Amino acid sequence: MSTYTTAWAPTDEQKQKTRLYQWMKKHGMEDYDQFYQKSIQDIDWFWDEAVKELGIEWQTPYVETLDLSNGIQYPKWFLGGEMNVVHNALDKWADDPVKKDAAALFWEGDNGDKISFSFHELQEKVNSIANGLSKLGVTKGDVVTLYLPMLPETLMAMLAISKIGAIFSPAFSGYKADAVATRMNAASAKVLITADGFFRRGKLVNMKEEADKAAAQSPSLEHVVVVNRIWEDTPLTSDLDVSWAELLKNETVYSTCTTKADDPFMLIYTSGTTGKPKGAVHSHAGFPIKAAFDAGICMDVTKEDTLFWYTDMGWMMGPFLVYGGLLNGASIVMFEGTPDYPEPDRLWELVERYKVSHLGISPTLVRSMMKHGEKWIEKHDLSSLKLIGSTGEPWNPEPWRWLYTHAGKANVPIFNYSGGTEISGGILGNVLVKPIQPVTFNAALPGMDVGVYDEHGSTLTNEVGELVLRKPWVGMTHGFYKENDRYENTYWNRFKDTWVHGDWVIVDDEGYYTITGRSDDVLNVAGKRLGPAEVESVLVEHNAVVEAGVIGIPHDIKGEEAVGFVVLNPSIQASEELMNDLKSHLNNKLGKALAPKKVFAVHDLPKTRNAKVMRRAIKSAYLNKPSGDLSALENPGAVKEIQQIGQSASTES
Repeated sequence: MSTYTTAWAPTDEQKQKTRLYQWMKKHGMEDYDQFYQKSIQDIDWFWDEAVKELGIEWQTPYVETLDLSNGIQYPKWFLGGEMNVVHNALDKWADDPVKKDAAALFWEGDNGDKISFSFHELQEKVNSIANGLSKLGVTKGDVVTLYLPMLPETLMAMLAISKIGAIFSPAFSGYKADAVATRMNAASAKVLITADGFFRRGKLVNMKEEADKAAAQSPSLEHVVVVNRIWEDTPLTSDLDVSWAELLKNETVYSTCTTKADDPFMLIYTSGTTGKPKGAVHSHAGFPIKAAFDAGICMDVTKEDTLFWYTDMGWMMGPFLVYGGLLNGASIVMFEGTPDYPEPDRLWELVERYKVSHLGISPTLVRSMMKHGEKWIEKHDLSSLKLIGSTGEPWNPEPWRWLYTHAGKANVPIFNYSGGTEISGGILGNVLVKPIQPVTFNAALPGMDVGVYDEHGSTLTNEVGELVLRKPWVGMTHGFYKENDRYENTYWNRFKDTWVHGDWVIVDDEGYYTITGRSDDVLNVAGKRLGPAEVESVLVEHNAVVEAGVIGIPHDIKGEEAVGFVVLNPSIQASEELMNDLKSHLNNKLGKALAPKKVFAVHDLPKTRNAKVMRRAIKSAYLNKPSGDLSALENPGAVKEIQQIGQSASTES
């Protein structure tokens, strides 16, 4: 049985209006579980029908949906098919008399700058840039690294690169030079597109300075294209530099390159816990179709909707925003700034201004906004919201309920969404034809053959196990760039022909899934597995705690013990009495055997810019161990504070 009760359930009318229900009914099914089983038993049929339902247009129709002759690890999709993602995301809408003048993009800067582009206007800009890049020598198969904030030019560059048949590789805008150079060198990038700078919390960030340092370390680079976000005249400081404005002077007609279904269009790197980043290879008919399916069919994004996910283009939810929105003919919102600057209601202001129908945020972001109170939400008309998406990490119950009650007025479903960069979208979600509970996922998404396994590969119910996938899916990464041994060792080395995702999950008798943490985060306390999210949820229940992070450290007797770190409500001071009260609260909820004996108050937890807590950064700092790749870290000061706590704790012991 589930721990939680239903928070939202669709009425018959709501259910029947969804794209998912209408599609199921077209195939003679009204029950989701029956449809899901069909989707995983006959994956060729399922993905063939999915691309038809999404209206994907092919330059050359495919002759076979799936070929597994190279093994399940390397499926070939849509054999013989030719299509370019830009035709489906942009050209077909720009050439449609009904859609061409509709907004494709709403953009807002940190400083309040605003601009929008219709599909037709965006197409003309993209064509100019494609011509400009072609003149610089960019051709089919070349890699172009994007080191850009969330700007209109970022979207234009992505689409222009794909139009040529080249490959774009987005890097997180907060990276320093070494992290950017590592990714460019791994990809042998030919061109870097960057900006002179950007605004963050009202301050100027000089991006070109880091870009120049990165370029100096990248011998494959031939050009650095510079967007003038800050200054009117782009500062060209190197022989490699080219102004974006020069590229825009090119003609506004460009014939979109014909590409094969499995031609790569994006190379996106994910940070490794150790060693160099992993390059996930995604194709024209892979990532975009999976993203469009999850957004359109599962989240119910339509041509009339506006999708806004708070993210960076260097994280997979950035490209998800682009293709999940534009392939469905929806408008998208891109935002340069932060959700609580200059006031804590900036996010809600954006929702109201752009009439956002689908908003995507992270649980950590919600926890950080809770401390400002609900008065900031209540200032705004959020009646445009149809759905709130959530990804990045597991929820705690209190922030989930706060968001559902105050932002959604207990009426807007929260679509918990979990998958990854190598997935191109989601494995688990909250489909809108079934009831939704707090924190959990109500379904494995269509086409995703999900299992929960014990260490022997046997299926588990009501117990924590490894999240696995037993069949391939559209959007699955085409290995790791030039590192397929590493790809096979990461995902395929536990059980035969089974993708092991790296998440610990429980599925209950009613089919609700709960993610308890990453496999490498999970604690083993005296032989009992304990998910850090479970302990964090207990800590956040306490009215003094705004957010929490929990790690496991070695213990002589138990093998491992939990240590908690809490960010307190600004109105509450840390004290020995409060820490003892928190420990008592943990004992009452978890039992003395599992409850952390050490809890520390900190000013902040180490996070990425999209507000994801980095537990491994907490652990390595506390234990004074090597941390691996922390280039995505937003707030290095948080790590230093935990290092000091760890040093004091080791001295005392």
